[in-house]
Amino acid sequence: MPNDVAASSTPGARRPASTLSRRRVLGLGAALGGASALSLAGCSTAPSSDAVTSQLIHGATGGGLKDTVDPHFPVTFPDIARCTQLYEPLMRFNAAYEVEPGLAESAEMNADGTEWTFRLRQGVTFHNGRPVTGEDVKFSFERMLDPKNPAAYLSDVAPIADLSACKALDARTYKLVLKEPYTIMDRVVAAYSLGIIPTDFNLNKPVGTGPWKFEKFVPGQRSVFSRFDGYWDVQASYDELVILDFADDAAKVNALLAGQLQTVDSLPAYLAGSIERQGARTLVSETGGWVPFTMRVDTAPFNDVRVRQAMRMLVDRKQMIDQALNGFGRVANDVYSPFDPDYIGDQLPQHEYDPEHAKALLRQAGHSDLQVELVTSSGIGAGAVESANLIVQQAAKAGVKVRVNKVDGSIFYGDQYLTWPFAQDFWYTRLYIPQAVACAVKTAPYNETHFEHPRFTQLIDAARSTTDEARRRRYLQEAQEIEHNEGGLIIWGFKNQVDAVSQFVTGLKPYRELPMASFHFNHAKPVETR
Repeated sequence: MPNDVAASSTPGARRPASTLSRRRVLGLGAALGGASALSLAGCSTAPSSDAVTSQLIHGATGGGLKDTVDPHFPVTFPDIARCTQLYEPLMRFNAAYEVEPGLAESAEMNADGTEWTFRLRQGVTFHNGRPVTGEDVKFSFERMLDPKNPAAYLSDVAPIADLSACKALDARTYKLVLKEPYTIMDRVVAAYSLGIIPTDFNLNKPVGTGPWKFEKFVPGQRSVFSRFDGYWDVQASYDELVILDFADDAAKVNALLAGQLQTVDSLPAYLAGSIERQGARTLVSETGGWVPFTMRVDTAPFNDVRVRQAMRMLVDRKQMIDQALNGFGRVANDVYSPFDPDYIGDQLPQHEYDPEHAKALLRQAGHSDLQVELVTSSGIGAGAVESANLIVQQAAKAGVKVRVNKVDGSIFYGDQYLTWPFAQDFWYTRLYIPQAVACAVKTAPYNETHFEHPRFTQLIDAARSTTDEARRRRYLQEAQEIEHNEGGLIIWGFKNQVDAVSQFVTGLKPYRELPMASFHFNHAKPVETR
């Protein structure tokens, strides 16, 4: 299991620097797991109408005893669901995945991109009633940019941050100073895992600025939150929010249909029609999420680019969408970040299913009788195991034998995570530069493919430091071409997020970023009944 900590008696505690796993999602079993059973012990019957109007209960996929409420290191679906209730970043993404002001009303860059000044909104307070100040932002960034253990999505910023020069200019203003230009910082700090916290932050009693206040947290079981009446944005309609961990899809869906839950995230796509016939509703969001096959480019046989190209030709992408995702998705072309304004994945030559061409490439590479093991887990999420089973059939037509090794999620995201030669993983919607920094450059914290391409890294560094948008576009387009031709990711499709909502709940709408309307439970409202 990864060496993570959920809580500590030390104020401001964080994870050990050795931790790499960002997702320790537990495998989904065939029956209700013990943690979920305990979580439901107090709500075994359908809630009364009074309870519905005062309490919203959400069923979250996965989780376990190492769940956390750390604002800067959320890992599982339940972690993310919890953290988005408690904390908020300076900027944020709207439903269309466009950056807009969050806790900061403005973000201004100097002429060369080495300084960013963030101006806080007037009147925003923490859950304890104390106003948010520039000193709190300074403290938050010092925690997130700790060079020994930076927040994952600031891992490339930490080495160039001049923390000695960063400072609060006044009660509502913070200046971030960098040793090198970083011209997309306003987009980077919009990540859900970069929440602002107070200078006296204590992980045992977490305080943030979000729409819900912390009340109770039992790792692997449940989390309880009360409405924050001093919230600056959309006030919650419910008095209380409960988030329950579920290790099993069937139990989660049954609880929804029985009235024990009002919302569930990550509904198996094949159940979308059946739950609507039984009185619930689906919430479908077109996202840029993806469940790739990952090939280690530094390990045989995938260290030969011809093998990687052949493997991409052994994926029938349309069949993957139709069967692994039950039609809830779009065909992709081995390039991520479809909502980035500089995305050109749909303009590059489409990688098509072509077993004969794949056989010819493998023959040239000396791998006519290729046999590989594909490591997967149900803990990766919807579409993973299904697509793994499909590639076995699809690759066989070129004489390639793929053996699926399905392991528990705690093993997949354990000590061997990022070492599997051929595996799968999952990613949410991100813009191209932050995604590349997270998974494709040499120093990326989650470089599943061990991709190390000097020109690619040079292009990403140049793109993030230039203030010329046309030049940035050229850099990023060349970077995408490199990944499309030489990368170790097989990105066969972009998933539509399928969640489910009780017929007694309204107000939630599709978001491109995260499941369940980006977990904006403060937007949920009870349906009035007579």
